[in-house]
Amino acid sequence: MKHLKVGDKAPSWSGKDQNGKAINQKSYEGKKAVVYFYPKDNTPGCTTQACNIRDNWSELQKKGVEVIGVSADSEKSHQKFIDKFQLPFVLVADEQKEIIETFGVWGEKKFMGKIYDGIHRTSFVLDETGTIKGIIDKPKTKAHTEEILKIFEEE
Repeated sequence: MKHLKVGDKAPSWSGKDQNGKAINQKSYEGKKAVVYFYPKDNTPGCTTQACNIRDNWSELQKKGVEVIGVSADSEKSHQKFIDKFQLPFVLVADEQKEIIETFGVWGEKKFMGKIYDGIHRTSFVLDETGTIKGIIDKPKTKAHTEEILKIFEEE
């Protein structure tokens, strides 16, 4: 696993959003952004996290923060997830795990005694220059927006 740290430039990435539209880090140049990686659409923790961001969307917008969710789910799965929960932000389909591996969030996990490879729930908070301002390992799904805003308040 790659180990990015605060102060590093975020890696270059590109993918397709829930509508099949090409998207990359250049789309967010000059903007504050959060690239958050999550394991799977429509699972309890991932839904709680996405809905926490949705429910606090106006606070993020007041601070000028863009949110990009990334998982290995398909564009179609992302669109269903967005429609079901009225999510106001972009979800990137990374079925080949290229972005996931570029950010170093793919690796060994343990759940109920089983060891397997998967996506480590991680958020990268970026400033307007694309520099990593904060990394949230194991975000609190019910309070993720608070964690994001706290990093931006440290400006």
